[in-house]
Parts: sequence; structure tokens; C-alpha cells
Amino acid sequence: MTARPEHIAGATTHARRGQVQNAFRYSVDYVLIDPDAPSKLVLFSRNAFNLASVNDKNHGGAPKKGRGLAWAKEVFAAAGLPSGRIRLLTQPSFLGYVFNPVSFWLAYKGADLVAVIAEVSNTMGDRHSYLCKRAGFAPIRREDRIVAEKIFHVSPFQEVQGTYQFNFDITAERISIRIAHENGEEGLIATLFGPRAPLSNRRILGSALRRPFGPLRALVLIHWQAVKLYIKGAPFRRRPLPPEEEVS
Repeated sequence: MTARPEHIAGATTHARRGQVQNAFRYSVDYVLIDPDAPSKLVLFSRNAFNLASVNDKNHGGAPKKGRGLAWAKEVFAAAGLPSGRIRLLTQPSFLGYVFNPVSFWLAYKGADLVAVIAEVSNTMGDRHSYLCKRAGFAPIRREDRIVAEKIFHVSPFQEVQGTYQFNFDITAERISIRIAHENGEEGLIATLFGPRAPLSNRRILGSALRRPFGPLRALVLIHWQAVKLYIKGAPFRRRPLPPEEEVS
């Protein structure tokens, strides 16, 4: 059964703690789609150019070489999860331009969320995905804290060490995701949250007018925060080689 695409007119926050502190909050547009279903909207397309679109080549594998849903199914199956309903939560491209700091593949058993692939990309063109699940693929509850070792370079102002702690609170009405980087006295808390609503041509056009060039805007804002951290004296670290494994 296919599901109508949804729009999350949300917000993302980042709060850095430690010797050099920094915090910000920005509005952001995400879509939640059935990756196996074509779009019936005029202004939103799957695997085709449009004002807003989601293209398989940008997800599920290396950037611009992705395999979309087939890749996600393979990752979940390799972890021991049988086939079931999968949804993709991501920022759509705008007029073909795409940049996604993080997208999420959501796997369900019936109505229960049981696994998530957090697909993380940096501004240097690298990508690594973290598989989040409980033992035995038990349902993921809002209070569950899923821990993963940080092994991927995201920012030159953060060390590639410590752990990520993921929290997922996804209901029929809204989406709330929290990612905490724990690294001794240093760390970062990032959130994504917003209400769910049916995606429509009107919503797409409204988002394009309020937040034009959404993915490019996100990239510009990331670099602006980097400038602020540099001015504040945060240590700068060179980009290490990305991990050899695609998923951890």
C-alpha cells in the first residue's frame, strides 16, 4: 500500500557545549515519502527534474551514486530485518540542487518503527550511515536512546570520537528526532522536529517562497556557523579519510 507524500515544515537546532559554545535554530523543509511510489503532484517529482524532487541517486549509497530503496532493503535485511514498510525522510532537492546533512530511512513492522538508517553527509562529499535499532528489532519508543560510535567526520570543529545517542519520537501528527554527540566535556545536541501534513503543490510553492533554494540555503548556513566557530577560536581539524564501511 502506497502512502501519500507528506511535508514537515520543521525546525532544526544545534547546541554545542564545551569550551567553545554555539547554538542556532533554523526552519527547514523535509518530506516523508514512500520511496516505492511515484509522485502525482505537479511541483514534486521522483527521479525527475522539478521545483522539488527526490532522486534515488542521492540516497542509499555514495552521493550521486545511490540506489535508493533497494540499498535500504539490503541494509535492513543484512541486519536481520525481514522486508516491511519503509519510508524516507529527507530534504527534497530544489530545481535539481541537493544537499542533505542527514536523511532517515524508517523501517516498520506493522505500525511500529523498528529500525532507522541515519544517512549522514558532510560538505566534503563524503557519506556514512548509522543503523539504529533495539535488540531483536523491538519497537523504538520515544524514551529509547540508541547509541552508536561516531566514526565519520562531519565538521572540522568536532572530533571523530565519542558516541552518538539517537532518540526518535515519530507519531501520526509530528516528527521529533534528537541526536546527541557525547565526547567528554565536549559535545553537540542536534534536533529536527515539526508537524506532519500532506504534501501539496501549494505547500511546495509556499516553502520555495519562504525559504528559497532550500538545500543551498542549508549549505550557506552551515558555512556561516563554521565562520562563527572559527572566530570564537574553536580548534580546526583536517578532514580524515572516511570509514571504509558504508554502514555501521
